[in-house]
Amino acid sequence: MTTRYQEVMASLRREPKTWLVTGCAGFIGSNILETLLTLNQNVVGLDNFATGHQYNLDEVQKTVTPEQWARFAFHRGDIRDLAACQTAVKGVDYVLHQAALGSVPRSLADPISTNEVNIGGFLNVLVAARDAGVKSFVYAASSSTYGDHEALPKVEDRIGRPLSPYAVTKFVNELYADVFARSYGFGSIGLRYFNVFGKRQDPNGAYAAVIPKWVAAMIHGEQVVVNGDGETSRDFCFVENAVQANILAALAQPEGVNQVYNVAYNARTSLNELFEYLARALGNTGVVYDKQPVYADFRKGDVRHSQADISKAKRLLGYEPMHNIVQGLEVAMPWYTQFLR
Repeated sequence: MTTRYQEVMASLRREPKTWLVTGCAGFIGSNILETLLTLNQNVVGLDNFATGHQYNLDEVQKTVTPEQWARFAFHRGDIRDLAACQTAVKGVDYVLHQAALGSVPRSLADPISTNEVNIGGFLNVLVAARDAGVKSFVYAASSSTYGDHEALPKVEDRIGRPLSPYAVTKFVNELYADVFARSYGFGSIGLRYFNVFGKRQDPNGAYAAVIPKWVAAMIHGEQVVVNGDGETSRDFCFVENAVQANILAALAQPEGVNQVYNVAYNARTSLNELFEYLARALGNTGVVYDKQPVYADFRKGDVRHSQADISKAKRLLGYEPMHNIVQGLEVAMPWYTQFLR
């Protein structure tokens, strides 16, 4: 049976479009870029390398043909600069807005920068896209929007109070998107990512995500530190699932526009389980890690449990996640071991 995603991929191969990917040198952005180029799409990229890296773009270049790479036009610029956004969006059909300052701890340490990039920058890209008359605008929202709402699984229309400045900024993005639909008739789709992981996820720095951070520690024989008792749980989403959601959202039917969607797998994995999965996947590459984790204090601003209801994305976008956490780790681990050694 052909899935909606397979139909969309086949359609794009037949008829190339032009896409803007903000944050194209980042983790999710570079994976989107790679997929679009392998489909022979024309892609404009915008990044200031605040959290993205040139080596991500270099790696994408190695995975595609010279002809496909020639379809990529890179603009080094900051989304806080409206003129840079206006230049990047010229002649673009679809916008996939991934650029942001991620991380709850980063936002707690520096709420001003998080606000300037995630709200001011978002508004610049939104205005530029509206004025350019793009066909669709898809933006990276966040599961942090659910805040202190404890019910599981998380359903899009029921949220709580934000627990961090980062969560506030991502919620404001949704409010702006809704206002632009009502005030200007400019449609958009927000994708609430749940703990995305996979190749090109940066393991370095104080705000590294848990999976690359732990894998790096395991590869180097260092101690893995668990925040809390290890029973905190997350709905880990392999990056290829997130890429699928972005492409499906960009080409959504009218009834699917002006919505927000959970992007996840709809499964809970505790940090203790994650530790076991990582050690096993790493062992399959020949790296043995025999230390036990140590437990530290809970991290400020973190929610205790997270799991997504993805039925809305399935129904209106045709989203069907292709990898659960174990399958995703098996695919990603060779990249982690090569990159982190």
